[in-house]
Amino acid sequence: MMTTPLRSINIWDRSVIASKVYRLLLAVLLLTAHCSLLTRAARGQQVVDKMVATVNAGVLPECRQICLITYSDLLWQLALQPNTPLDNPSSADLNRALRLVTDQRLILQEAEKLPSIAPTADELKSARDELVKAFPSPAEFQQRLQRVGLTAEKLDEILEQRVRIEKYLDFRFRNFVVITQKEIADYYKDVYVPRLRARNPGQIVPTLEQARSEIERTLTEAKIESDTDAFLDSAHERAEIVVLNPV
Repeated sequence: MMTTPLRSINIWDRSVIASKVYRLLLAVLLLTAHCSLLTRAARGQQVVDKMVATVNAGVLPECRQICLITYSDLLWQLALQPNTPLDNPSSADLNRALRLVTDQRLILQEAEKLPSIAPTADELKSARDELVKAFPSPAEFQQRLQRVGLTAEKLDEILEQRVRIEKYLDFRFRNFVVITQKEIADYYKDVYVPRLRARNPGQIVPTLEQARSEIERTLTEAKIESDTDAFLDSAHERAEIVVLNPV
């Protein structure tokens, strides 16, 4: 078992990782993952899986599977990204997927503290429809799922987690974003107009009032992204992330 920094994090002392609580939880997670592997194999799927990392397994004894990242989790992440190769994924692709899944688990661990943001059936259906639209066709989408052994039940679980994460980020950040009139005017003058003229010379430039809503949306999303990045940096600094099998 090897500890590896992700996003330049500081991992807790090895003595903490080797604690009895951690080892007990790790054994439970391993048993759960092994049972899941046997179940998928029994369904006739050829699955080669392994534990890749744990996220706060020694800190959150009740975290269940959201503390564990398996090789399948990485393949599923890649499968749900359009135009991402699935045949013999490179180490770079797998490590990008690992960073994404790690970020998702850190946010999800916080999101699960707020039961009020549980996704509704309509929200899950909308998330699934939007995901399918990102691919050339529903048939290709289903083909990618089958290639990595991603069942309908597991896809529903992943979508539930993603919607919960989005609702948590909205609750934590979007509701508190304030965009001032000065910020909108400065962005219009310094960014919006020069960019539009560079891309479309000769085109009539919308007035500030005409562009106000678009600029406000752009600045809002930028602030949410910045706040989320800061949140993740802080979460990584506090987290106990253990890489068990480098990819």
